[in-house]
Amino acid sequence: MGTIVERTRRNGKKSYTAQIRIMRDGEKVHTEAQTFERRPAAAAWLKKRETALSEPGALEKLKEPQSTLGDAIDRYLKESKKAMGRTKRLTLEKIRDEFEIAKKDCKTIGSAEIVEFATELSEGKRQPQTVGNYMSHLSSVFAIARPAWKIDLDYSAMEDAQVVMKRLGLVSKSAQRDRRPTLEELDKLMEHYSDREKRYDWMTPMRRLILFAIFSTRRQEEISRIAWTDFETEHKRVLVRDMKNPGEKIGNDVWCDLTPEAIRVIGAMPKVEREIFPYEGRSVSNSFTKACAILGIDDLHFHDLRHEGISRLFELGWNIPHVATVSGHKSWSSLKRYSHIKQRGDKYEGWKWLDIIAPANP
Repeated sequence: MGTIVERTRRNGKKSYTAQIRIMRDGEKVHTEAQTFERRPAAAAWLKKRETALSEPGALEKLKEPQSTLGDAIDRYLKESKKAMGRTKRLTLEKIRDEFEIAKKDCKTIGSAEIVEFATELSEGKRQPQTVGNYMSHLSSVFAIARPAWKIDLDYSAMEDAQVVMKRLGLVSKSAQRDRRPTLEELDKLMEHYSDREKRYDWMTPMRRLILFAIFSTRRQEEISRIAWTDFETEHKRVLVRDMKNPGEKIGNDVWCDLTPEAIRVIGAMPKVEREIFPYEGRSVSNSFTKACAILGIDDLHFHDLRHEGISRLFELGWNIPHVATVSGHKSWSSLKRYSHIKQRGDKYEGWKWLDIIAPANP
């Protein structure tokens, strides 16, 4: 039923095309082929397909309308009852709408096609960490398409591809950052935003946001979601909604303690809207990045302020459980990268900006 044809390409390298032709009563009822760089790979594919096509009803199934990967992604986005993060949804929509792999029939997508897609992403100047995120989100579709909807996506092909992609360096985990701002850099930022806030009364109060990010150890998107009703003055804590956590985000609401400095910043905010800091997280991050570029501050992100705040608590001599009550971490393995402290004591003792921006109550 199947044959392997050896060909020599223009560059002198050989290729091997595995071909399947099925005849019934002298008529051709089905053909398919796939090309490989190695004969053993072609032979393995041929054996696997011949076995699959010999199953009862297999040929009839081939005549049924086939789902594309884009169809599977679309169904996943529409029918998944589990709350989905914005990044995951946007990534899957991008794959569905912009990449050729989404147009392929699901049954034709094997590990080679997945690796080819990862290579395409990499050649688009995406970092291995970003490619890894794409594949992580896409694997969710592969995991449930066949058992949930009988869509012929092979999850084992995704697992095989993950091994290959790691070996080739196409994917990797996000690199851990240990960048912390110096007081000199923070002084520059505060002076910069002081000037802006004096000139423009509509300006986002970036100085207060910077201080709160450091002293509360909160992420930018978490800060923007905190409502006044989430703040318990008497218990000195705040409810952090949808806190980021591996495998869990939406609905992961956690009570976190607030340092005295963070409470002072909240006290300086006008109580005019539902949220304490009613500013879009991405706009805050973009403003911070632009300011650093203007001031010549290299490689500092708004998210690094969280690292700064957690490291400061260790420098103050707090133990792991105490720090976790503020940061919201659930395990020492997550907190340990903050334990490489640079000094003892409070780096911010006597720092003028807290008194200027969030004066203590007399």
